[in-house]
Amino acid sequence: MANSRKSKSSLLERVADALHPVVLPDRSILLGLSGGMDSVVLLHLLHTLAPRFSWRISALHVHHGISPNADAWADFCTVLCSRYAIPLHIEHVNIAPLRDEHGIEAAARQLRHAAFAKQDGDFIALAHHADDQAETLLLQLLRGAGLRGVAAMPTLKPASTHSPATLRPLLNIPRSVLLAYAQQHELPWVEDESNADDYYPRNFLRQNVLPELEKKFPAYRGTLSRSARHFAEAGELLDELAQQDARGWSSGEPLDIALLRSLSLARAKNLLRYFLHTCGAPMPQAAQLDDMLQQLIDAREDSAVCVEFGCWQVRYYQNKVYVLRALGEFDQDFELSWQGENELAWPASNITLFFTPASGQGISLNKLQRAPLTLRLRRGGESLRPHPKAATRSLKNLLQEQHIPPWQRERLPLLFCGDELVCVIGVAIAADYCAAAGENSLLVSET
Repeated sequence: MANSRKSKSSLLERVADALHPVVLPDRSILLGLSGGMDSVVLLHLLHTLAPRFSWRISALHVHHGISPNADAWADFCTVLCSRYAIPLHIEHVNIAPLRDEHGIEAAARQLRHAAFAKQDGDFIALAHHADDQAETLLLQLLRGAGLRGVAAMPTLKPASTHSPATLRPLLNIPRSVLLAYAQQHELPWVEDESNADDYYPRNFLRQNVLPELEKKFPAYRGTLSRSARHFAEAGELLDELAQQDARGWSSGEPLDIALLRSLSLARAKNLLRYFLHTCGAPMPQAAQLDDMLQQLIDAREDSAVCVEFGCWQVRYYQNKVYVLRALGEFDQDFELSWQGENELAWPASNITLFFTPASGQGISLNKLQRAPLTLRLRRGGESLRPHPKAATRSLKNLLQEQHIPPWQRERLPLLFCGDELVCVIGVAIAADYCAAAGENSLLVSET
């Protein structure tokens, strides 16, 4: 009986030891709850530990709608969380638009990440374990991934501007230990029928390769996990080298082509990979990256280089490299009426416009009362005087002087008061509409 009690508590203490140095009292943890055995075990562990450390636990279930049992899984998670008095949010997502381009597994993963990014919380907790880590490393090796890919999953991924910190407290624990814990505590869970289909690469490894590997190398989980950590350290060193080679480049800014041209081929590729990753773009295939780098290095100053990879583009303009999501077709006659909203979607550029009250800066609110306000695109012939001492300039010349890239010029939102151009958002405000000192005003920005 004593051994049984020790077995029940050892996993709990291992998770407590992994979390309490990182998660301070009164912090919130959002658990990704699929309803499968792994996440059900982590839910039970967090529910048990929460009173000891004063943690606030909630859960998120992403309803992909792929399986005919998806509704039943959501109901199961609802009942389970209700039993523990843990708040649960169910996020319904549509996988169809991404399925053909990325495949089911990658599309589902992308939608889960997006769902987590929308939630509030100090930490996200995921139930990946040692078997998952080994599978991920092998899959990435078989795909020919670079160091960032074969570094596999970190136990702690720091917070970013897009999402909270991510915790994987079970990452060094084999699935067999979790299964024993679930059985000992008589925990219910659901089984995803797709896990039995070895058409999917991960399932093929899990069912056909890893059992054979374990016969010859029983410690393979720990060995592969150690290799992943080595890869991660090497990747960090390459990132540090890229930061040195970037020489003052700031995230969110275009990259000076001279930096790439000044480096050896290997270091230029490393800097380009770092630039793409920092901008949130996926990593292109090796051949695509080679071609991309060659086109950029060979580009003349007036070249219009555009390299597409997936739904992203790398562009070149005036000795600068830009990376952006590919922009689809748009209606040149599209028009929006602004009636005091705090934000508006601008589909031509896939951005959101923000309208913020201010004082003495931006656009005069009083002058905006002259006529209805609309947002529309360039139609040709627009002009604007950017400040009182400047001459009126054609919008075409103004955008060229401001070095606005050509692919952005036709998609810029223009704010009109009646038929008068008030501002080109993010570029210039018409002098006649600039707010005076102390005057109630409006700031218009984009993201």
